[in-house]
Amino acid sequence: MFGDDIVMLSRMQFGLTALYHFLFVPLTLGMTFILGIMESVYVMTGKEVYKDMVKFWGKLFGINFAMGVTTGLTLEFQFGTNWAYYSHYVGDIFGPLLAAEGWMAFFLESTFVGLFFFGWDRLSRVQHLVVTWLLAVGTSLSALWILIANGWMQYPVGAAFNYETLRMEMTSFADVFFNPVAQVKFVHTVAAGYVTGSMFVLGISSWYLLNKRDIGFARRSFSIASAFGLASVLSVIVLGDESGYTSGETQKMKLAAIEAEWDTHPAPAGFTVFGLPDQDNQKTDMALKVPYVLGLIATRSIDEDVKGLKDLREESVVRIESGMLAYDNLQKLRGGDLSAKAAFEAHKADLGYGLLLKKYTDKVTDADAATIQKAANDTIPKVAPLFWTFRIMVACGFIMLFIFAMTFYYCATRVADQKRWLLRMAVWCIPLPWIAAETGWFVAEVGRQPWTISGVLPTHMSVSSLSAGQLWFSIGGFALFYTILLIIEMYLMLKYVRLGPSSLHTGRYCLEQQAA
Repeated sequence: MFGDDIVMLSRMQFGLTALYHFLFVPLTLGMTFILGIMESVYVMTGKEVYKDMVKFWGKLFGINFAMGVTTGLTLEFQFGTNWAYYSHYVGDIFGPLLAAEGWMAFFLESTFVGLFFFGWDRLSRVQHLVVTWLLAVGTSLSALWILIANGWMQYPVGAAFNYETLRMEMTSFADVFFNPVAQVKFVHTVAAGYVTGSMFVLGISSWYLLNKRDIGFARRSFSIASAFGLASVLSVIVLGDESGYTSGETQKMKLAAIEAEWDTHPAPAGFTVFGLPDQDNQKTDMALKVPYVLGLIATRSIDEDVKGLKDLREESVVRIESGMLAYDNLQKLRGGDLSAKAAFEAHKADLGYGLLLKKYTDKVTDADAATIQKAANDTIPKVAPLFWTFRIMVACGFIMLFIFAMTFYYCATRVADQKRWLLRMAVWCIPLPWIAAETGWFVAEVGRQPWTISGVLPTHMSVSSLSAGQLWFSIGGFALFYTILLIIEMYLMLKYVRLGPSSLHTGRYCLEQQAA
């Protein structure tokens, strides 16, 4: 399928490792806060069952955490091995953010993980509770730096190109840190992690209730997961709406591709619930639209247009032509002609668009109209995959909203145990947050193409000088290694879930079971 295409093979390897790594990250983010809630109840009430809840769910968290660290290490190394020019071009911005994430992960997180597991007999109740909450904060801070880096790739602010070094350099750390795309991505991703942790605890607790085992433990875990999960999934939906608005302001091409919006229609734009995108003919067959919704999401108004892909493509043509002038004047500057500086500065913002032409010609300044059109076509990402993965993500979100709303209601009315259909549904829907997370990641990253850094550096220029054979070998190695890790995790998770919380104190929950 990919043959000897170095760019596609590099993307496939990075995508594979990122998808595997992201199987572990959301659960880590969510479980730490659930553990904090459970331990807070234990400290306030003194009931041992809540301590057992922290220890049991903490054991499952620890297995997942170890796998997440292992897969995350290899992911970061790929920036140097597979994306060398990218690392060179934006190392001044991306490097410090990656270093901050490493500092958080390997010093802050690792320290508190150790204290969490080995500090029960060495710390007081309150001290251990503080450790648990610091662990929760540490995991979120670790995610913060990665998402700031990723947000900068989506919307590069606080940096400028230096024609003397031929690199991007940071001009404002505050602008990079408070990047609106990064901030929305952070809160949305962390909230999605909370949903994942809640669904995990809710589903396993439902399985215990269905099998009438560890009932006292399961009821309490079920109750906490349903309440925290409902708040979290509502947050994800609200923050998803905010993400759509941010995309409408900063990533218009991605938003139009997600909606398969080929033409600019009179405001307000409708949201396409169903359709069959046809990229070759630039249309969407059998489109079923809900009036006004897309306009409200993307512009927060009913009188502003949402630009279609065709008009955005024509804007790309203009920027590519401007980028050609930037590239031409850059070459003059590099040759010592300082009189070209003013012209370069005037067109510098479009240099990245000029670099799109390098996929088709080495002589950027001599590109003809046909080559410019090819480069402009590349600015439209693959529409059908984005269209459908986004809708899968949204569907998963609303199914989980239904589950959490129902479980919360029935917990409040103290009849959750009797709703076996809902308990079964919770068990079967355990994979939903992972499906939503993976499809959301796909939308975010594929929707940015053809850019590694939106509007700045094309993906085809970012790769290392590797051979297809080397990439196929490493892809096979990563796939095998990560699959083994995933099998190990699933085996360990299932083993300890089957053993259940009774394994912590033989007989304690058996008595509750007999009483029930």
